[in-house]
Amino acid sequence: MAGQTCCAQPTAFVCHLFCLISRPLNVLSLLLLQGFCSWLTSLYHMKDEEIRSKCGVDATTYLSFQRHIILLMTVVCLLSLAVILPVNFSGNLLGDNPENFGRTTVANLPAKDSFLWLHSVFALLYFIITVLCMAHHSTCLEHKEDQKVARTLMITSIPREISDPGLITKHFHEAYPSCTVTDIRFCFNVHKLMRLDSERYCTIANTLFCRLLGFLYKCKSMLRCFRRKAPEVHAWKAKIMTCSKMEIHCLIVYMCCVNPYSIVKDYSRVHCRRKPQQSSITTVVQSHRWGVSYAPAPSDIIWENLSVCGSRWWLRCFALNILLFLLLFFLTTPAIIVNTMDRFNVTQPVDSLKSPVITQFFPTLLLWAFSVLLPFIVYYSAFFESHWTRYCSAMLCYFSIVLVLVFWLPSLDLFFRWLFDVNFLEDRDIKFQCVFLPDNGAFFVNYVITSSLIGTAMELLRIPALMVYALRLCFAKSGAERIHVKRSQAYEFQFGLEYAWTMCIYAVSMTYSITCPIIVPFGLLYLILKHMVDRYNIYYAYVPTKLNQRIHTAALSQVIVAPVLCMFWLLFFSVLRLGTSYVVVLQAKVFRPLSGTCTTCPLWVTYLEPGNAGIVGLIPIQ
Repeated sequence: MAGQTCCAQPTAFVCHLFCLISRPLNVLSLLLLQGFCSWLTSLYHMKDEEIRSKCGVDATTYLSFQRHIILLMTVVCLLSLAVILPVNFSGNLLGDNPENFGRTTVANLPAKDSFLWLHSVFALLYFIITVLCMAHHSTCLEHKEDQKVARTLMITSIPREISDPGLITKHFHEAYPSCTVTDIRFCFNVHKLMRLDSERYCTIANTLFCRLLGFLYKCKSMLRCFRRKAPEVHAWKAKIMTCSKMEIHCLIVYMCCVNPYSIVKDYSRVHCRRKPQQSSITTVVQSHRWGVSYAPAPSDIIWENLSVCGSRWWLRCFALNILLFLLLFFLTTPAIIVNTMDRFNVTQPVDSLKSPVITQFFPTLLLWAFSVLLPFIVYYSAFFESHWTRYCSAMLCYFSIVLVLVFWLPSLDLFFRWLFDVNFLEDRDIKFQCVFLPDNGAFFVNYVITSSLIGTAMELLRIPALMVYALRLCFAKSGAERIHVKRSQAYEFQFGLEYAWTMCIYAVSMTYSITCPIIVPFGLLYLILKHMVDRYNIYYAYVPTKLNQRIHTAALSQVIVAPVLCMFWLLFFSVLRLGTSYVVVLQAKVFRPLSGTCTTCPLWVTYLEPGNAGIVGLIPIQ
């Protein structure tokens, strides 16, 4: 089969090569004809129809989501700067020094100030505005679920000795007479098989490139070298056939049937200690141990990871996340590291150590540098976790870890410092007035500024992708492999990572929008620059990507998390400022809105799913 591929595909492969070479040249020639820096002006004149025709529906959905977030942050910015910031300035708890950053925070208000109620009202108002904005965005989502995929079920934990689809068909015909099984497909362990096939494809590609170069340059020595290495291509056929004969155990069954809802509903009650319906062969197929769910789209499945399941998958996931948490825990305290260097006399010769550039800007730059490496660390950790789907699982994992890296660990770091200042240090005058304010608010403002000005510029330059490209060229073993590396430079746009990263900066800005309102304009600046950079990268730098609809709906729930965190921050501030003697005030002010928010949040997420949104007739944001 490999020899037939080498003989039958050179013409098509060469034509495909010339198409790949000519496509970037056409785009470049059009940009040169339009003038200098025409790519910058094209970001404003480019319409969604052009992006949709070239990059697909998912790209326009992602950009529409960003526009809704920009509109939401604009409203929050106006309210925070027009109402919350003057209220914080009206206090005198931190003095009258105009250079004191703490005067812009809620820590400047006394404990019995009547304006503190205003902060709780605005926190609840931000939550309502967020829900309405996401409801408007949900009307723009196209419910493009394939009917064939919607009627397909994925069945796991089937005994490996079962290889006859007739047994499974018989079980469902007896247990669920109303459901008609139309097709059953077995999934096998194809991890090694796909790796061998990928290596075979690379070898065939190198062979065709050598033939092309030999034909163009009449290099006989290259042809003789190629003839000596040609038998390696044919050797892949025996390896693949041997591997396909070894992996015969069934892992997962894909079953296409009519009316699958009753089956999924019945097996969802297994966790409530209710057995599913049985048949005469239940003990043979062990149906009580099955896991039944709707099957994801075939393009969203990582087929080589299906062999990792059960306790093996959970053990691997737990070990990798523990290692990742320990790594991030020691890499996310740059502010404390820089500020405490003088204790070890390491930077004693540096006279400018105590300058604001080093003590304030450098820690945020370090945190941003670690955050730039985070996508690669989390991406490869999710890869080694062997998730079965591509984007949704990685998106949830990435959002959680980024939130811990950028948000929780720096806050907990200052919490521990506040704890030690109160209980162990002799000088009681330097203790913090609040766990998260005012110093921690300045740290996050600097971080959002760094991300908006430097982070978006680095994304536009795509420095990490350039480094990966240089490393791949360095490790290429031959000229043919280097040509293959240059040809395969176009990657898919990582919507899951970009969704999570944008939501992290948005969550930081929204959480501190009331306690530290000066952060909101810089969060809005980041979202605007991020939107422009993503428009350019999606249209010019990445190949079209087709996603599962669930990744867009998962982003809606991440947006609603931000105002909930804002209420938590007000809760922490109220506990520290009011103390335990104001239990009734705390209950009326914080606990009731917070409990109502957390209770209705899952209902809002379900309400905002495509096809369930009740707000119709709204015009999309252009």
